[in-house]
Amino acid sequence: MGNVRLSSAVLLLICAVVVVKAGDMMRKSIVYDKNTPDLFYCPQHKPTGFEKMIVRAKPLSRLCQFAGGPIPEDYKSDCYNDVDETEYACKEKYRIMKRLKELEAEKVISNDDISPDLSP
Repeated sequence: MGNVRLSSAVLLLICAVVVVKAGDMMRKSIVYDKNTPDLFYCPQHKPTGFEKMIVRAKPLSRLCQFAGGPIPEDYKSDCYNDVDETEYACKEKYRIMKRLKELEAEKVISNDDISPDLSP
């Protein structure tokens, strides 16, 4: 009886680890490339691994477009399992937008540094 309980506990633990890993892969399946700043990439089918993930480019404005709120019934999803509307996706969009604003501010500063002084 003790071996059965131990085996059941080990099996339950293994299942929990597998579920957490799969959820983590889904959560991290939002991809952003700084070379294409107006786009994000998300899976179109259930990913089986990061190496074999098929993604499609979507405008950055479509990422977390419902701000974590309920998704309308007639809404056609952009990504597999609405991964673009998760709490993680909203945090990711915030991080991306913050980075873009910082880069834009750096551009303005560097452009000011090279502008000629035309004052008399």
